Amino acid sequence: MITLALSKGRIFTETLPFLAAAGIYPLEDPETSRKLIIGTNNPDLRIVVVRASDVPTYVQYGAADMGVAGKDSLYEHGGAGLYVPLDLNIAKCRMCVACPRDFDYAARVKRGARLRIATKYMKYSRDYYARVGVHVDLIKLYGSMELAPISGLSDAIVDLVSTGATLKANNLVEVETIDYISSRLIVGSTAMKLKRQELLPLIEIFANTVKKE
Repeated sequence: MITLALSKGRIFTETLPFLAAAGIYPLEDPETSRKLIIGTNNPDLRIVVVRASDVPTYVQYGAADMGVAGKDSLYEHGGAGLYVPLDLNIAKCRMCVACPRDFDYAARVKRGARLRIATKYMKYSRDYYARVGVHVDLIKLYGSMELAPISGLSDAIVDLVSTGATLKANNLVEVETIDYISSRLIVGSTAMKLKRQELLPLIEIFANTVKKE
């Protein structure tokens, strides 16, 4: 039995064509089902539905053999115990710094001001600002990032941006692009040793499907 960890939303939806290329289809839709373990038409493969940030952890510790995780989740996790054979080029977005339109971010940075940054991506933010030499106080949040600068909790945010519609609706603008994000196929190091023969054909199908897109 192969266990594949996926998160709801774009990653789940955009992984379906890769599974379909292998003749695999989930028996239920995670958006409508309350089940956290979903069977497929292949009795040798099941899907566990977890939070995006938890996918690398489930795979690292063997609760799942493989998964699909965004580069952001992998960076925050650190990658221990994981083999990352493929960039699937799905669920693309950007890791950005955003602030209110009337906040002169560039001038504050130039003056060497200490900025308050709200984010759930603490490692990304810490490493980025250390790299560019800007002094920041990081504020950990788990949701509604856009509210932080609007309410005065922070000067800016570091968050994932896809279309930018949510930023625009809250009168925020992107001022820095930290990284370009896409989702990767990940495999547990232990699973790769113990289930190599079962996993390799599926990895190959995923690889061939990426090439066709």
